[in-house]
Amino acid sequence: MPRKKPPCVLTIAGSDSGAGAGIQADARTIQALGGYALTAITAVTAQNGRGISAWKAVAPRLVAAQVTGVLDGFPVKAVKTGLLPGAGAVRAVADVLAGYPGVPLVIDPVIGSTSGTEFLTAAARRILRRELFPRATLITPNWPEAEALTGLPVRSPADAALAALKLLETGCRAVLVKGGHGRGEVCRDCLALAGGRIRWFSSRRIATPNTHGTGCVLSAAIALALARGETIEGAVKMAREFLWKSLKKNRAVRWKGRGPAFPG
Repeated sequence: MPRKKPPCVLTIAGSDSGAGAGIQADARTIQALGGYALTAITAVTAQNGRGISAWKAVAPRLVAAQVTGVLDGFPVKAVKTGLLPGAGAVRAVADVLAGYPGVPLVIDPVIGSTSGTEFLTAAARRILRRELFPRATLITPNWPEAEALTGLPVRSPADAALAALKLLETGCRAVLVKGGHGRGEVCRDCLALAGGRIRWFSSRRIATPNTHGTGCVLSAAIALALARGETIEGAVKMAREFLWKSLKKNRAVRWKGRGPAFPG
């Protein structure tokens, strides 16, 4: 029998020179899970485990050209976005994806880096909510991102649920507010689905400094699962298990600064 072709997944994100997050983490995750990773680079960053020392956005027209070229030339089964550096990039991606309404879209709304670099201003976040969120199959903010996108305080799982429901009002199909910034031995992620239904996913926290790129790994794994035809709930479940195993596998690895959540 002929081998089944791997599903094509397009990641639209920034390049991380330390390879712990962004395009590099996305591609590594997609490949590890049996997919074929296609890329559109939105920004170039100079970074390592200690933070970002410099970065530059790719021109919106070039971002749009990359996305168009991939979608026109490959049978893309899912798309995910990470770092979109400014209103121009958000609009460029939204305009191209409008021509492909049937392709699942996962949005990891990267607003800034842990080390303090801001990528999306308040004005750009409003455009993201208005022009790209309604197209999304799933949005995957962490607690600080959910707070910035809704204006609601997110300090507890209950707050996360309220923020998820608020983001659902933007027109997306589902919202996953990740609980990694919470406290306690258990990490709780809140998934809000159409109609306001809430589902909780819980897992034991793993003590590790290697958490750089966890959001990228999770969202890329979700996109790959959707490309295979999984439901949103099934995709989230699979991706969380993949990320948890990656964190557990690499918890003892030593890096300078915060290490990557190396998948595989």
